[in-house]
Amino acid sequence: MRQLRNLFKNFVVDTCKIYVQVCILLLFTTTSAFSQVEDVRRIVEKLCSPSFHGRGYVNGGDSIAAQYIAQQFQEIGLQQISDSYFQRFKFPVNTFPGNASFFIADKKLEVGTDIIVDPASPSYRGVLKYEVIQPRDIFELESIMPKLQKAIQDNEVNCLAINMVGVHPDTLTIIRNFKYELAQFIPVIIITDQKMNWSVDKKQIENPIFELNHSLANKEPIQVNLDAVLKKEHTAKNVIGYLPAQKKTKKTIVFTAHYDHLGRLGQDVYFPGANDNASGTGMMIALAKYFKQNPISYNLLFIAFAGEEAGLLGSKYYTENPLLPLSDITFLLNLDIFGSGEESITVVNGSIHEEHFNLLVEINNEKQLINQIKARGYAANSDHYWFSDAGVPAFFIYTSGPNRHYHDPFDKYENLSFAEVNDLKTLISLFIERLHTIKIKKKKH
Repeated sequence: MRQLRNLFKNFVVDTCKIYVQVCILLLFTTTSAFSQVEDVRRIVEKLCSPSFHGRGYVNGGDSIAAQYIAQQFQEIGLQQISDSYFQRFKFPVNTFPGNASFFIADKKLEVGTDIIVDPASPSYRGVLKYEVIQPRDIFELESIMPKLQKAIQDNEVNCLAINMVGVHPDTLTIIRNFKYELAQFIPVIIITDQKMNWSVDKKQIENPIFELNHSLANKEPIQVNLDAVLKKEHTAKNVIGYLPAQKKTKKTIVFTAHYDHLGRLGQDVYFPGANDNASGTGMMIALAKYFKQNPISYNLLFIAFAGEEAGLLGSKYYTENPLLPLSDITFLLNLDIFGSGEESITVVNGSIHEEHFNLLVEINNEKQLINQIKARGYAANSDHYWFSDAGVPAFFIYTSGPNRHYHDPFDKYENLSFAEVNDLKTLISLFIERLHTIKIKKKKH
């Protein structure tokens, strides 16, 4: 009987030990997953705050963001590979630091919904009195010239508005080019029923161009108060952190994400850039923290690029002035638009580097992480491009989900789901950890 009691006692003790171990493991796993998504959320929310001014070129927004990212790198324990975390470069950029207000009668127009300004526009203060022309008019010199002369000379009309509602995409492309020709002489309005997107330009044109929501195009004059300043030499900063392998090696994995966005259009409206690309920056920093805690046999380089929205300028500058030899890069992962993922992720260069793409798919099938992984070919649509062009094997990964805000004032932290943060971190970290199973083939374009 005593032996039976002892057996039962031992069974209970062993069972309790196993239960406690399982609970600790579950708690650690849950806490770790919670920490990852909360880290990304915290970083994205901070980068999208009004004090960062849309991480653009008004009020030093991009420099404020660069300083914050460098601080994150330092707290994680990433090393500098030069005299600081920063790689500085310069470029011209058109900015809108002052007034940007628009009225029809007493109605103030909402920037990004009612009206948007072409990013190459100069300052303009006055009333736009416009005549509407149809797309076909631009193909007929006899039709367009009298209207242009009237707008130049007539006090009653000083602007032409091209009606783009329902226009075929091929015609849209032609008109996009034509509007700049027209703006050499007069202000131009594009009447549209499409979503309004903004961007960045490095130049200023002669006269402003506006997009106007078709519901407001009733020929009533538009009062414009717009201040534009062309900065001929804006200084931007790539932010670079380094995590060397425990055993000396030249083999390096690079993670990149651009942190810059569009900034402010006047002092009242800024573009938070939550999905594009505070989200990718947040994921990159979270991965830096993970690999600091879980070292691998590669050196790891983390680059937060500036100037992406102005034409992939930060990544171009780095590839022309690399701080580590490009030939040492085993693989590069560029993370851009990482705020959702419920529908799928897309891998640019996936159809080029097939072995690497197949490894991603294999991991995803094994762990049941992402709903769908799609492959795209070679494309110059983010910061991976200059590396790919130099022969560095690279993927650009972006997510797809219900959030459709892009280059507008509504790409906010609150509109991101962060639904696949943990799964994406697992997929990417396992991909890097298993990368040694693939024989790397560098391809030059």
